Amino acid sequence: MELKKLRFVSEKREKDFNKLNIFSQEDLVRHFPRDYLDLTRTDTIASAYHNDVILTLCEVLGVEFNRYSKKQHVKALCRQGDYIFQAIWFNQPYVASKLTTGEYLFYGRVQNRYGLGASMVNPVFERADDNIKLKGFVPVYPLAGSLTQGAVRAAVRQALGNVKIESAIPAVLQKKYALADLRSAYAGVHVPSDAACARAAAERVAIEEYFLLISAFRMIKGDGQTARLKGYSVTAEDVKQFASRFPFEFTQGQKDAVNAVYADLRSPLVMNRLIQGDVGSGKTAVALAAVYMALKSGRQAAMLAPTEVLARQNAALMQKYLPEFSVAFLSGSTPAAEKRAVKKGLEDGSVAAVCGTHALIQGDVRFNDLALVVCDEQHRFGVGQRASLTAKGGTVDTLVMSATPIPRTLTLIFYGDLDVTTIKDKPRSRQEISTSIIPERKYDDMLRYIAGEVKKGVRAYFVCPRIGGDDEGAAMSVTELYEELSRRMPGVRLGLMHGKLRDRQKEEVMSAFRRGDYDALVSTTVIEVGVDVPEATIMVIYNAERFGLSQLHQLRGRVGRGDKKSYCFLLMGNDTEAARQRLSVMKNNSDGFAIAESDLQMRGGGDFMGTRQSGHVIGDLKNLRFPVSAIFTAKSLSDEAFSGAFDIAPLRRAAMEKYNKLKDVILN
Repeated sequence: MELKKLRFVSEKREKDFNKLNIFSQEDLVRHFPRDYLDLTRTDTIASAYHNDVILTLCEVLGVEFNRYSKKQHVKALCRQGDYIFQAIWFNQPYVASKLTTGEYLFYGRVQNRYGLGASMVNPVFERADDNIKLKGFVPVYPLAGSLTQGAVRAAVRQALGNVKIESAIPAVLQKKYALADLRSAYAGVHVPSDAACARAAAERVAIEEYFLLISAFRMIKGDGQTARLKGYSVTAEDVKQFASRFPFEFTQGQKDAVNAVYADLRSPLVMNRLIQGDVGSGKTAVALAAVYMALKSGRQAAMLAPTEVLARQNAALMQKYLPEFSVAFLSGSTPAAEKRAVKKGLEDGSVAAVCGTHALIQGDVRFNDLALVVCDEQHRFGVGQRASLTAKGGTVDTLVMSATPIPRTLTLIFYGDLDVTTIKDKPRSRQEISTSIIPERKYDDMLRYIAGEVKKGVRAYFVCPRIGGDDEGAAMSVTELYEELSRRMPGVRLGLMHGKLRDRQKEEVMSAFRRGDYDALVSTTVIEVGVDVPEATIMVIYNAERFGLSQLHQLRGRVGRGDKKSYCFLLMGNDTEAARQRLSVMKNNSDGFAIAESDLQMRGGGDFMGTRQSGHVIGDLKNLRFPVSAIFTAKSLSDEAFSGAFDIAPLRRAAMEKYNKLKDVILN
């Protein structure tokens, strides 16, 4: 059903909805709230903790507008009983004309730290009269363009009345599991009476979505046994000799993974395997063994990486351990003449292996006899991107790797189209990393300690979550951090790294850090994966509460890669009980899979399967918050649907429609 058939949805507003990938009323009802405003009760600002979001009734005593500062802001002096506080709005000059003296309801975030008293930042406000609108349990949606919350809420409510919503789960199973009506669940997500209603409705929607996704994976995996056109001539003795090239003995987990790959490549069926392992478990060595098997058999191999830094690192390793073969590198920043030479070599077969970024996917990259594709850091690539590279050969074997720890019980759900091998152990040479949560009073001591250590040849990372600062002043930008550390640590040579640098600039900074031209690297999370500098033994993470635990574990894994004791220091910008609890899991645990399990228990499946740095998500569930039990319920339902005496033709159609819609973002 078309969006423009809704009241008040003009052509311009329809284009704004399109920016959110909403092209129909069906899409609109699947545009789930990212949060809810609980306006059912008021709190006093004096009793609020730092970063609490509250609704409060207060008296505005005066308003001041500063239009000449770097960040335009409006300040209001407010009183609540005997307590005086400030409310401040950044880059919202219109507030000055709408706010006068008198009683108001404010809804927003409280800043209350460092003994400076409380304030509210960018609160929503409304005069406290008889026609109060700030009430109830109100959904908050992602926006784009000129869309407002009111416009989206109104459009969603209309669409709920128009769209046909039916469950694909057989009626007998819906009754057996006492599942709520799906239409009622969608209504409960968008128009809940309270938090409990929203949670229950989100769980029911999540069960439906995952039931379809798991069912689609069942059919794809069952139908995906493609026969290989050519085999591999490599022998087990060849593989053993290759493994002896490494300066360490493979762990049992690595040996098992190599054996699984060897068996796949020797079978008549095409390989589609995931190697999942924690940070530092040695997945790259397994991948190099797979590449060797392809090249030794006279075929070609390609290794795809999400960043130029990681792709160059992989190319260097391949050249080191496979010196008898021609290995090339290809990225968007590769000079034109070099690009032409690499592409020509791949097409005529004179280049045996190539490491690169998304440049490998381009249509003008052709292979003479591509046999194997290795996809490093699988979570950064969609199924469609992976398929576009494997399509460059006849029947191509695929090996994907991921260091993102995923609990074993969920692996099949995420990677339903792959066979999975998990490497649980780590090389004995890897050092344990000591992790500490640093309180504000110990910050100066930490900087002095690090300054002393770098004089001994140690290198350090300083990581913060943002390239630019935020209006609330709660998170420092990477450039602000670089300037602050330059002032406070004048004897330390600092490098600066962030995502807005060009690939060539990033590589220059990383090369200088590896050489020791810099003592420390101030960076965003662009160093999260694949960066290997054994001399770096200190990791400092600012605003650590803003990261997921798995991402913190990835960042921590950038140190402890040599034979020296390593340290990770976590700093909190938001010192709440929930933040302390989550970071304590990091402090007391070094097992990425156990950390992921804890993350699931504390934050639920919605957060765990939601955003990474890039904001990629699994399909429609990006804004839902639901218990992990919803996933297991969905899996049980799918098991019964496929094994029971049900007409699964409608389910097959619905599941494949779901998969086709999401195939380019699933596992991104």
